[in-house]
Amino acid sequence: MIKDRGAIWIMLLPGLLGLIIFFGYPLIANVYYSFTSFDLATPPRWTGLRNYEFLFGKDPRIGTAALNTLWFVLILVPVKIVSALGIGLLLVRRRRFAGFWRTLFYVPSLIPPVAAVVAFVFLFNPGSGPINTVLRVFGIEGPLWFSDPALAKPSLLLLGVWMMGDLMVIFLAALLDVPKEQYEAAALDGANSPRQFRHVTLPTIAPVVLFSTVTGIISALQYFTEAAVASQVASGKTGIGATAGALLGYPNNSLPTYTQWMYVQGFGSFNLGYAAAMAVILFLVAALAIALLLRGSGSFRLSAGEHHAS
Repeated sequence: MIKDRGAIWIMLLPGLLGLIIFFGYPLIANVYYSFTSFDLATPPRWTGLRNYEFLFGKDPRIGTAALNTLWFVLILVPVKIVSALGIGLLLVRRRRFAGFWRTLFYVPSLIPPVAAVVAFVFLFNPGSGPINTVLRVFGIEGPLWFSDPALAKPSLLLLGVWMMGDLMVIFLAALLDVPKEQYEAAALDGANSPRQFRHVTLPTIAPVVLFSTVTGIISALQYFTEAAVASQVASGKTGIGATAGALLGYPNNSLPTYTQWMYVQGFGSFNLGYAAAMAVILFLVAALAIALLLRGSGSFRLSAGEHHAS
């Protein structure tokens, strides 16, 4: 018995060491630095709650960045999930050229995010972009897209939907795994297609929906590359570090996200203590959101199961 336990701990040791070194220590160090003034050039100086006080009451741009990030969480994540699930349902029912359509919807997800954003900004260029050029042929004056504060985030939403191929493949695999016998039984009970989806399909693929939602929320809370590149390309200017702070959020503060502002504070202004405090709050918000989601998902699956059983 003791030998078996020793063998188990020996096999777990590499994973435990990796967890401690690459997750545990950085997490503890980040929490410590969040209570200090630290710029990499001088030793950290303890400042107590000053970084958190500035974060919650004195930072003039944190509110806009947080609201933009919340928009991506509440809008981008559900739209991507619904779009991927809808395409998956269509592909399950379509037999002819199914492989072609799967490839067509999946390929965009293989494009690097920076290249995809640059291409989208070019396509939606208000002056010379192909989209507005085609609209002018029909007598329609196209909008400013990425140069319009009201349309900048919806334009990125279109990009997110276009690149949802990896999520679509996951849903497609889950849909193909739903037992056909359950559909046949539901049909014999008089259930139409919407009721079959509600009481057969959705409860069966609920773990996949939950997985997609959790990973989507985590990605949206860290939304950085697409918004940063879109701002710089649409403005016609580029910059890193401190220069990125001046370009942040074009047009008119419509695209700065929480992680962008954290990057500017940490690696632009070298306020690493404040950036660490922002990272701690982001970690806590993500943990709370996922905990609430996991708790709610149990009630949903229980409710769906009861309806299906009845």
